Amino acid sequence: CRVQQWDSEEPVPRAELLAGVAGKRGLLCLLSDRIDREVLEAAGPGLKVISTMSVGFDHLALDEIKKRGIRVGYTPDVLTDATAELSVALLLAACRRLPEAVEQVKNGGWTTWKPLWMCGYGLSDSTVGIIGLGRIGQAVARRLKPFGVKKFLYTGSRPKPESAAEFEAEFVPLMKLAEESDFVVVTCALTPATQGMCNKDFFTRMKKTSVFVNTSRGAVVNQEDLYDALAHGQIAAAGLDVTTPEPLPTDHPLLSLKNCVILPHVGSATYATRSTMAVLAADNLLAGLRGEPMPHELLL
Repeated sequence: CRVQQWDSEEPVPRAELLAGVAGKRGLLCLLSDRIDREVLEAAGPGLKVISTMSVGFDHLALDEIKKRGIRVGYTPDVLTDATAELSVALLLAACRRLPEAVEQVKNGGWTTWKPLWMCGYGLSDSTVGIIGLGRIGQAVARRLKPFGVKKFLYTGSRPKPESAAEFEAEFVPLMKLAEESDFVVVTCALTPATQGMCNKDFFTRMKKTSVFVNTSRGAVVNQEDLYDALAHGQIAAAGLDVTTPEPLPTDHPLLSLKNCVILPHVGSATYATRSTMAVLAADNLLAGLRGEPMPHELLL
């Protein structure tokens, strides 16, 4: 293959992408690249395969891609464990107020032992609600179970009894999950149905002592409503690995809150996982160019 590469850690500028894709048969992209109608038209009819180095595909205009008969490769499974680990780390950081505690040590706020100082909420004997019991949702539940979680709830487009059996998880409507969960973990895909799903109504139903964690996509959450819920004590804390937009502006209101832990979308950021993702994305692309079955093809 003749490869034209954008050789930088920074995303390819739009103009460079449009110029570079012209006449190409294959495209390997990242989730930071918006592959829409404009890009597909710039590529021309020769484009046969798109391979994205991500499990999410909300940056791809799938309707336009399907219309043109272009095959799509993606990288599920390989980032499941890393993202689940990060979800648990983020949940613990938020519920036990770890960033806040570190700050207290650094700024002299740590004076003596006090009975209720820096207290948070624990997982033991709790109810955990998982929005989207797919690969990552199941991996999160698997890791949380040994913490002594009393009950798992889950919601999604349909019940998944075969997946839920391992955790004795109960399928419930979204609002019932909000009302009964001590911890809510969002691991669903971003679709028209899930966009803005976690909104004022949702947060109002949650317990004042509950913790909200999102490692899926930022747009699943209405961030203004989340800010209000956190600022007014409607919920106890939140941990986000994903936001809208990304990166989040440094003056964003959420960043002013002590009870909100925000990470820069590092769910899959282990050296081993990123390396495996890169190889799989390349293998998908090459298989698509050869007209062979891809290791992981998104069936449109």
